Amino acid sequence: MSKPSANSAAARDRTIRGIVSQLTSMYLQNRTRISRAVYITLFVALINRVRHAIQEQKAASVREATKRAEKSGTTSTADGEVTKKKKVELNREFFRSLLRLLKIVVPGWRSKETRLLISHSFFLVMRTLISLKVAAMDGAIVKALVKGNGREFLMRIVWWMLIAVPATFTNSMLSYHQAELSLRYRTRLTQFIHDKYLSQLTFYGISALDDRIKNPDQLIAVDVAKFSNSLAELYSNLAKPLLDMTIYTFSLSKSVGGEGVVFMSLLVQLSAHVMRALTPPFGKYVADEARLEGEFRFQHSRLIDHSEEVALYAGHEAEKDTLDKGYFTLIKHVNYILRRRFYHGFMEDFVIKYFWGALGLLLCSVPVFVKLPGQVTMNMGDRTETFVTNRRMLLSASDAFGRIMFSYREIMELAGYTSRVSSLLEVMDDIQAGHFEKKLVSSSGTENNEAVLKGRGKVVESSNIEFIDVPIISPNGDVLVPALTFKLTPGDHLLVVGPNGCGKSSLFRILGGLWPVYGGTVHKPPFTDIFYIPQRPYLSRGSLRQQIIYPDGLRTMRSKGVTDSDLLSILKILSLEHLIDLYPEGWDAEAEWRDVLSGGLQQRVAMARLFYHRPKYAILDECTSSVTLDTEKIMYDNAKALGITLMTVSHRRSLWKYHTHILQFDGQGHFVFTRLDADKRMKLEDEKEDLEVLLRQVPELERRVRELSEL
Repeated sequence: MSKPSANSAAARDRTIRGIVSQLTSMYLQNRTRISRAVYITLFVALINRVRHAIQEQKAASVREATKRAEKSGTTSTADGEVTKKKKVELNREFFRSLLRLLKIVVPGWRSKETRLLISHSFFLVMRTLISLKVAAMDGAIVKALVKGNGREFLMRIVWWMLIAVPATFTNSMLSYHQAELSLRYRTRLTQFIHDKYLSQLTFYGISALDDRIKNPDQLIAVDVAKFSNSLAELYSNLAKPLLDMTIYTFSLSKSVGGEGVVFMSLLVQLSAHVMRALTPPFGKYVADEARLEGEFRFQHSRLIDHSEEVALYAGHEAEKDTLDKGYFTLIKHVNYILRRRFYHGFMEDFVIKYFWGALGLLLCSVPVFVKLPGQVTMNMGDRTETFVTNRRMLLSASDAFGRIMFSYREIMELAGYTSRVSSLLEVMDDIQAGHFEKKLVSSSGTENNEAVLKGRGKVVESSNIEFIDVPIISPNGDVLVPALTFKLTPGDHLLVVGPNGCGKSSLFRILGGLWPVYGGTVHKPPFTDIFYIPQRPYLSRGSLRQQIIYPDGLRTMRSKGVTDSDLLSILKILSLEHLIDLYPEGWDAEAEWRDVLSGGLQQRVAMARLFYHRPKYAILDECTSSVTLDTEKIMYDNAKALGITLMTVSHRRSLWKYHTHILQFDGQGHFVFTRLDADKRMKLEDEKEDLEVLLRQVPELERRVRELSEL
């Protein structure tokens, strides 16, 4: 029984061998036709894929136009809608944003960045050519070893060491170029953002008028650097693998046949598509991680800014809970990313290193087991050399394709950084164009004010200040004054009074160009002719001289013909000359002036700054609350003597005599603008206070009358 079964097995084996031999013979006879059919099929598939991509781009543009049309029909500033977060993915929006950023970091063909890219590309090509040479030398060394030719083996080793010199130099140059490109990209992008961020009061609009960007400091300082580094790495990590894969594949096709390479490529493509479908959205993860990092950092900076208030309230435990919550939210997200990367890395390593490696070994064995047309008969050494060389090129090609696959994750991370940086640029463009998106929390609701908030008024440059039917809007969207109308000419000193929240600050924000004009017409001088002094003035980092001439620099001061002696004269008016003697450096002394100077000294320094600039108009917002009446008189008398028209917000009766007009708000949407007679108003206020004292005594007098009536 066993003998017939063994015979049948041998017959089946011979039959299988015959079929394989017949198929191999048919393949070799029709190899040229099969190659042409495969290449034509690949070409048709490529054309179809390009056509499909074009159709997708057209459909995406139509969808984007539809969304843009829907967005233009609503105003988020008015209805309080919050802008939806962008979905981080490789779509048309990503490439549009990346192209915009590329135009910034590589401004032209003659730029240094372009020269660096060309040099970097040259060394990438050199590295690939050297790798090809090394692969051939590997095969030759093993061939000499198998043949037992010691002299040839030693000569091959010597050439191996010689080629190591240009190889290591090329690797070092590639690392240098990548780091230099990252630095250049960051410099270009940071300068561009600084120019936009610090022009047209964009920095104020981002923080006060728009709530889409929560942490611009982190975007500029951290995310720009990460984007630049990611972009520089991506070029090297994509260009070299693509070049390697192309050259190695071409070299392999000459050795093992193009059909085998194509078949291998199809299997690799299929597994790559499966891996891509299972790849998590790392771009979104990176963007979310950067956002959480920014929020955690912002919570710490907020605690520093309000440390005194928190200490007075003994709110350290509440702040600790807030910080711990922000930190653990960040860590939870980071741990989630680590878990997803673990599973994804396990899948990638198995497919790329082992599955593709097994396919590569099969491909490298083709010249050994199959005699291709035109192939000469090879001995043991030749077969060994061919196998080692092909194996080395295949490993390099596989490694190159693996790096391309790994680069998909890097591209998604780049997409995350691109989304955040481009969002900053888009918000700055919107703010400079007068478009703001802010969630408003109005005390009475913003629905009834929607028409007013959507509108825009007219600003006319003039030597006078005139408001014609201008609505005054609070930061929360309340219409405080429906239509404000008044006019000031140079020399008309205005006193603005009213309860808190009546529109005084909004009025001056409009005058300073900080807030948009929601309606009516505003005639006002240029921004440089209006100077603002708040109750607590801003003292910059720098020398004592810088505190007086801010925002001018030393060179600007010299160009105006102002000397240190002139500045000393200003300080003497305000009894501040002793500040120079406090420090050996004198005018060049540097300190944290907000901590060194008291509140009263800070207000006097701010007034010295006003005397230095001598603007046409000055907005004084409770800027004398910490000085004596004598110092206040010196401040106002000298300001008026310099020809400065004053606009003061204050409740101090001592300031009435320095003004000619008064603008009084009642907090109910009404206002009164009239000339101010300080003496008459003082008498009326005294009479009013006397009557109020009498009125407070009325209940006591009535009680006494009732007691007397009962007797």
